[in-house]
Amino acid sequence: MLLKVGDLARHTGLTVRTLHHYDEIGLLTPSGRSEAGYRLYSQTDVQRLHGIQTMRQMGLALGDIGELLAGEGMAPERIIGQQIRALDQQIAQASELRGRLTMLRDGLMAGAEPDMGNWLEALALMTTYGKYFSSAELKQIFTNWSLIEADWLVVKDLVRAAMDRQLPPEAPEVQALAYRWMALMLHWMGGDIDLLERWGHMFRTEPSTQGRNHAPPGEMIEYIETAIKLRMALLEKYLTPDDLRLLGHVPHTHWAALEADVQQLLAQALPPHHPDAIAAALRWNALFDQLTGQRPALRQKLLTASANEPLLQAGSPLSASVRAYLHAALTCATNAPHPHLLLKKF
Repeated sequence: MLLKVGDLARHTGLTVRTLHHYDEIGLLTPSGRSEAGYRLYSQTDVQRLHGIQTMRQMGLALGDIGELLAGEGMAPERIIGQQIRALDQQIAQASELRGRLTMLRDGLMAGAEPDMGNWLEALALMTTYGKYFSSAELKQIFTNWSLIEADWLVVKDLVRAAMDRQLPPEAPEVQALAYRWMALMLHWMGGDIDLLERWGHMFRTEPSTQGRNHAPPGEMIEYIETAIKLRMALLEKYLTPDDLRLLGHVPHTHWAALEADVQQLLAQALPPHHPDAIAAALRWNALFDQLTGQRPALRQKLLTASANEPLLQAGSPLSASVRAYLHAALTCATNAPHPHLLLKKF
């Protein structure tokens, strides 16, 4: 497969003029020409272009890049090796290059011998990501992905099912998914609202980032963001941006386990002062501490928001009956003769 210069420019985000310049100075000479004289680029040419662009992003001059690449084979592992050796000579730019290499290694290319399509995607995505994030930020994003991947795949499938059923954004089931989506995204970004907003903006405005490597397609982003905006508009009445940054992460499995256990207590008709009920309430209390970082003021803001806003209640990970039961049980625990002993036990 050979690419014309216009096709190569379109796939990589470079200009035709830039590619012509690389040809004129001997940095990237196309492997062939069409009968009409058009430049034609092979897979080897694309691999060489990848090396050139990554080293350009590191700050090397074109002349220095030409010397590094002169007479060298252009296998992918050799390109990366050259980049790392050049990196060691350019300490001031080490973070930037290592970030790009991490992207390549951990998500942008498949297999040890990528084909031309893989290289083109890598080049284009490196250019796109670079518009919005530094390499240090990208390293954080891709490293933290493992923290949420398993839950994310579940949530994405559930959102797709809700879309297929044409559930409205304000439906309780969709609001619950919006809560889980928001919690996972904040956990992924380490609570950095600015990073999360830039990531969302990139996905909304850059079609090439959508639908690959488990990324949601554009219509799913639009659907869930509509539900999230409803929640955020209400939360912002009670919480500041700094409050949102302070929120911790409670895995959905912890909420689900508590919901299931309390439903069993309800089915057994155990009163709120029963030891098992109080134990469940103290578990709930501990999860709230995890969510709020043991900040009483933040806890109170969340409780007030939930009490005043039915839509926030609809998206709660715990059902209304379970929340009411736990409230009563926690009151019993607080009013116990020696509540500190209970708290110490749990």
